[in-house]
Amino acid sequence: MKLAVSTSNTFLKASIAISGSKSESNRLLILQQLFKNIQIENCSDSDDSKHLKAALENNEELVDIGHAGTAMRFLTAFYATQVGRECTLTGSERMQERPIKILVEALQSLGASIHYDAEEGYPPLRIKGSKLTKSQVQIAGNVSSQYISALLLIAPSLENGLQINLTGELTSVPYIEMTLSLLKQLGVQLTFNGNQIRVWPLKNESPITVVVESDWSSASYFYSLIALSNIGSEITLEHYKKDSLQGDACLASIYENFGVQTLFTEKGIVLKKTAVQLKETLSLDLKNAPDIAQTIVVTCFGLGMSCDLTGLHTLKIKETDRLVALQNELTKLGASIAITNQSLHLKSSEHIKENIAIETYKDHRMAMAFAPLALKVPIIILEAGVVSKSYPNFWKDLQQLGFQLNQG
Repeated sequence: MKLAVSTSNTFLKASIAISGSKSESNRLLILQQLFKNIQIENCSDSDDSKHLKAALENNEELVDIGHAGTAMRFLTAFYATQVGRECTLTGSERMQERPIKILVEALQSLGASIHYDAEEGYPPLRIKGSKLTKSQVQIAGNVSSQYISALLLIAPSLENGLQINLTGELTSVPYIEMTLSLLKQLGVQLTFNGNQIRVWPLKNESPITVVVESDWSSASYFYSLIALSNIGSEITLEHYKKDSLQGDACLASIYENFGVQTLFTEKGIVLKKTAVQLKETLSLDLKNAPDIAQTIVVTCFGLGMSCDLTGLHTLKIKETDRLVALQNELTKLGASIAITNQSLHLKSSEHIKENIAIETYKDHRMAMAFAPLALKVPIIILEAGVVSKSYPNFWKDLQQLGFQLNQG
């Protein structure tokens, strides 16, 4: 689906309800399978969460999770613990290009039976569930926090618990802390000291209902919209908390640089555009929140700002190589941009080319990050339906703000 996106309305005012956090929901769905006492409210309606839920309910030999990277990592660990269950875990063509060797080796060191069906280090995986009794594992902390979270989610279900020894600098620490916080809510005893995490088995399974906070990554696009709109614009987003578990909640402080004020209320947050003196260059280390990098870069470009973003090494193994994708598409719009394996450098530009077709590379965040530029110039988003991976109602909510969408 190709969408031409435009608007003549640069003064925005609306109230939007975004579904639960994909990151929280996916962790809770795994935990719900391991501990039947958990009830989940405001679960994410994203494709990723739907794929994960379907996979957990699937008793067939072949389990295909499509583009859902989190599901691939979490299910690899989950199925490894399911005694008597044998399955082949696979995904889309891109998923079969995304590395998983570090997690597989960690699980194998615990006694898991996992084999590669094709290229070593990549899905599909042949998994035979077994009883894991070893209680210590070592894993690199600087590659993907999802590997660590996958181990943490199964840890309280193991009869001896698990001690995870992390090597190197830790990446995306807020996502690890999110997993630990959810475990604590369930009554799991754990410690996190330095580069060592210890999780004890969960013995008491008291009934518990967990209400999932709305997704901060999805909120980022509305922060960008407010930043690019006129002073006085205001968007209310429901079901957000000041004491969020999500690392992307740092948006509230980051977007102050763009004149976006965040007001926390009982129902959620209110984003307001205020007057601000823009910095010539915005410098940020996003190692703890890499998923909002695309949104921030596009915001800077739309405002004619330069930016230097670091801590982006995990973007190369996402749905696409997001650094290369950003460079390709922003260059088409007239930007001057340079990238390394872990950083991005954008020079300010006063001109944005109109009616440029943005390739999305089957990456939901490419589609949604570039859409706010329609406040500046008409823009075309190719494969616009890809947003369903994390935010199925995105285009509908954009229309609520007065944007015109013409399908090509």
